Amino acid sequence: MPYVKIEVTREGVTRSQKQELIAGVTKLITDVLDKDPHLTHVVIREIEPDDWGYAGEQVSVLREKGITAKKNQ
Repeated sequence: MPYVKIEVTREGVTRSQKQELIAGVTKLITDVLDKDPHLTHVVIREIEPDDWGYAGEQVSVLREKGITAKKNQ
């Protein structure tokens, strides 16, 4: 029974985006590992930006400096 945990900062991930992640990861596990999608569990956990650190700083501080996780900046 595959279990996948996705952790993201709580910064506006929509219900639709979460559904896409769940469907996409389930399909990937099914295609790559040949696992039954009905036994695949995907959990999305949102973490406050104050509670996530990167490069020695809180994500909330990095966001204040204009540093984001967007790939096209």
